[in-house]
Formats: sequence, structure tokens, C-alpha cells
Amino acid sequence: MPELTPRQIALYGLALLTLAVLAAWYVARGDGAPAPVAAAAPTIAVDDDHEGGALVVHVAGAVLRPGVYRMRSGARVDDAVERAGGPRRRADLSALNLAAELEDGRQVLVPLRAPATPAAGAAATAAGAGAAAPGVPLNLNTATLEQLDQLDGIGPATAQQILDYRDAHDGFGSVEELDQVPGIGAARLAALREKVRV
Repeated sequence: MPELTPRQIALYGLALLTLAVLAAWYVARGDGAPAPVAAAAPTIAVDDDHEGGALVVHVAGAVLRPGVYRMRSGARVDDAVERAGGPRRRADLSALNLAAELEDGRQVLVPLRAPATPAAGAAATAAGAGAAAPGVPLNLNTATLEQLDQLDGIGPATAQQILDYRDAHDGFGSVEELDQVPGIGAARLAALREKVRV
């Protein structure tokens, strides 16, 4: 076997040292906090051996990390909101029953608090809890997927696009912003203008 020159020995030694440092860094990194999961659809695993099994819910709306979460059977809406990072600053938790027991496959939608205006207060009183009264425009910042789906010309897919836009922009500042939602053009906006508000 040919003898190695001092330079070759130094290069081999440097390569081995580099590999050792990289290996140590990789092992140390594995002991730290887990790498962040994509914000669009975080999933939190729960031990399936826990008594009562587990259920899966979709937490959406005004929470910090909306997504699909695995929860223990018997968990409450409040637990799901906390798992999703807690409510946003403008979340309207009074619109939810935080003590309600979660059901598998259900969505927990945390609405945004409507701007405090006299007209909004009168509409909320007339509408009652959770639904818009006949003739009262639907609030884009608090409407549910089901309520949006009942508007003329809005199907489930477009209703979800409206919710996605609302989540991404922390609510609607005006009805005219509907024009920015995919699937809603000028004609549909004109038809909806009298039926919705912010």
C-alpha cells in the first residue's frame, strides 16, 4: 500500500472531523424541539391507548393554528380551541359553547368578533343566536359555512373560499373585498351586496 503524504493525512483527518461534527449536530438536533409542522394543516397525535379512544376534529376560523387535530374522546370545544393555538385577538368565543363535547369528524369554527356599531348590535338582537333573521344582511365576519352556502349563487366551495379569505386577512373590512375571493366576480358581488355586511 502506498504511503500517504502528510497533506493527504491532514485532508483525511479534516474530512473525518467534519463528519464527526455533522453527526454530533444531527444527534443533538434530534433531542431538541420537533421541527414545526406546516401551518396550513397541523395534526396533533394523541395516544390511542387512552381510555375512550380518540376522535378527529377540524378547528377553523379565528385561531392561531387552524387545522385537523386528533383529540381524546370526551374532550370539549375549549380543548380543541386551545390545541389550535388559542383564539386570535378578534375571536368571538361568546358565539361558541366552549363546554360542548366534541364529536368525531366535526368542525369547530371560531368566528371573528363583529365591529361594534349600533347597526350591528340591532341586527344581532333581531337575529338571535347563530342565524341571520329574514331581511337582515349576513355578517361576512361571523357567518358560518352553512350560512354562506344558503346565499344565492354561493355553493359550498365558494363559501369555503370566503372563509379562507376571511381567515387569511383577519376579517373583511368592507363588502367590496368579496371581489378578491376566487369565484366571486363583479356580477356576483353586485347580487350579494344587499344580502351581506361587515
